[in-house]
Amino acid sequence: MSSPNFVMEEPALLAELGDVAGLDVLDLGCGDAALGAMLLQQGSASYLGVDGSREMVSRAEETLQDARGTVALQNMEELSLRDGSVDLVVSRMALHYLEDLEAILRSCHAALRPGGRMCFSVLHPVITSSDVQSSPGRPRGSWTVDDYFVGGARERLWMGDTVTWFHRTIEQYVGALIGAGFTLTALRECEPEPSRFGGDEAELTRRRRAPLFLLLSARAT
Repeated sequence: MSSPNFVMEEPALLAELGDVAGLDVLDLGCGDAALGAMLLQQGSASYLGVDGSREMVSRAEETLQDARGTVALQNMEELSLRDGSVDLVVSRMALHYLEDLEAILRSCHAALRPGGRMCFSVLHPVITSSDVQSSPGRPRGSWTVDDYFVGGARERLWMGDTVTWFHRTIEQYVGALIGAGFTLTALRECEPEPSRFGGDEAELTRRRRAPLFLLLSARAT
């Protein structure tokens, strides 16, 4: 069974980021900073990863062998950067954990240089809307959309723990970006990338049944 992040979210994100050579990058919810290592390899001028988990920060420090890459133990909600200090803000699968999305988007807008970009992925709203699961231990074969227009906190069992996601519609995500001063440049639903399935046509067909991720890219204006 394929990792949906590998076959869906990652190829869409990398395609959207494009050429990052010479850019100062901020990564919100950086996890183990695997993306940071990749961007530095591609020529980013600098990379700052921010994560609220001490364990993830330790892993990130191990990952970042390049002196241009650093990581900070900090909650995203407490982000404080000099205005106009970065060229690109990226966040993978983290912003749906935040209740006050608008505040973090305003902080990101302020941190970006004129014409800078923000690109982030979140769980698709059709996934965060409902918690109806398939049979445990079997590949998921159905997805239920319910209470789609009822935004707010959703408690979910995720990777063995209970977590809180904040459900928003696609319209609300786009509206939050525009309200923070961004101009939307791309909206992707991360269609599966066939070349990453190793010829497993059945799994490719399964992954094409429902969108799992939403990716938005915007420019600071």
